[in-house]
Amino acid sequence: MLSEKAIGIKANRPALEMTIEWGDGHQSSYPFSLLRAACPCAQCRGGHENMKTEPDEDIFRFEYSDKPETRVTTVQPTGAYGITIVWEDGHDYGIFNWHYLRALCPCMECRQKARIKI
Repeated sequence: MLSEKAIGIKANRPALEMTIEWGDGHQSSYPFSLLRAACPCAQCRGGHENMKTEPDEDIFRFEYSDKPETRVTTVQPTGAYGITIVWEDGHDYGIFNWHYLRALCPCMECRQKARIKI
């Protein structure tokens, strides 16, 4: 079973990526642009009816660029269940819970597991 509890988070602004160390030893590296494109807030999803507990698979097929809306200013803890990312353009509505972030891991191993639906 995958661990959905982060034990370490690092935002590497020069590399434009965030790294999360999970309780089971897995490490996920997220390009900032992927995190922004997958923002789980109602505004980014197009309304509450489009919000899901899992990211859309299509999110992994896009190429993203470096621009103010894809640059992280701050990462804030949100309770014991996730983080809120504040973006350079001021957007800070999305709460990225641990389950959503683990499901968003872009590594090949996690993408294959997601397709198999373990």
